[in-house]
Amino acid sequence: MKKTAPTIRDVAAAAHVSTATVSKFINGAQRFSPKVEAAIESAIAGLGYKSNPLAKSMITGRTNTIGLSVLDITNPHFSSILKGANRVAHDQGFSVLLVDTEETPSRERRTLEELSRRVDGMIVFSRMREHEMTWMTEIDKPLVFFGSLAQLPLPTVASDDHGGAYMLAQHLRMLGHRRIAYLGFSKSRRDEERLGGIRESLNAAGLELAIFDAEAPSLAEGERLCSAIVLGSQRPDALICYNDLMALGFMKEASNLGISIPQDISVVGFDNIPYGKYTTPALTTVDLQSERMGATAMEKLLAVIRGQHVEKLTKVAPQLILRASTVARRP
Repeated sequence: MKKTAPTIRDVAAAAHVSTATVSKFINGAQRFSPKVEAAIESAIAGLGYKSNPLAKSMITGRTNTIGLSVLDITNPHFSSILKGANRVAHDQGFSVLLVDTEETPSRERRTLEELSRRVDGMIVFSRMREHEMTWMTEIDKPLVFFGSLAQLPLPTVASDDHGGAYMLAQHLRMLGHRRIAYLGFSKSRRDEERLGGIRESLNAAGLELAIFDAEAPSLAEGERLCSAIVLGSQRPDALICYNDLMALGFMKEASNLGISIPQDISVVGFDNIPYGKYTTPALTTVDLQSERMGATAMEKLLAVIRGQHVEKLTKVAPQLILRASTVARRP
């Protein structure tokens, strides 16, 4: 016959205290004398008692769970963010509940409102424009946002997209490229920051920027738009892509079209996803420190949950990663 799991009453009887005392000790609601606490700990160990997390959450109002909302979990950039966030959460005794909004702004509000009822706090990515996000300030849970916010009073963690884009454009200029294009994703606020960094660099040299806009920040879109970019009448000699996925999709289709990278066109991206260094040629990119961003956001959120003061904006510095997909332009 299966042995019944020990209960809180069994622990109380073995320790010669009340069930209320055991409950308060387990949930950290009250401290007792060293003798009483030692007796409870001995009884728990001897009986092999394990507390019920659901019951504990009903008593304390805490779940020890953090919600993380990402835009597309198939994108390795977000997988790395999850890895960093999960590591910090685990070290602090929290678990992470992940939701994927699949690049669909229309489902974000319902998803986040439902998530907020199951967690102690949330880390959020969003495709919504800032003026569409005021409802987030009404969610009665601590929240940390990924990206810069101009007006909403939410703590944020952001990559320096403007600075990273400026570095990419400067690198291409130093290689002698003059006809530079940008394959962007205008539905993202980060697109504006990246465009700003590119233009700051090019304007200083009096260079124009050709812009192509994708429907999604995906491999498929980079592949789809490749022919329009390389077979047009004004083919660029360098292309900056909104992210590495788009760059890799572009490179695959360029090869099919007989375009040589980087001899015919240099290509760069953002995110430094793991696949980028294993392509042929390996992809020059900006490392936005995805794993570090996830860890930083989780540390910030846990500080908010503990009632500690945090800076409104924490910005993570990017790093330029030079590989073989860029080359000096032939005279």
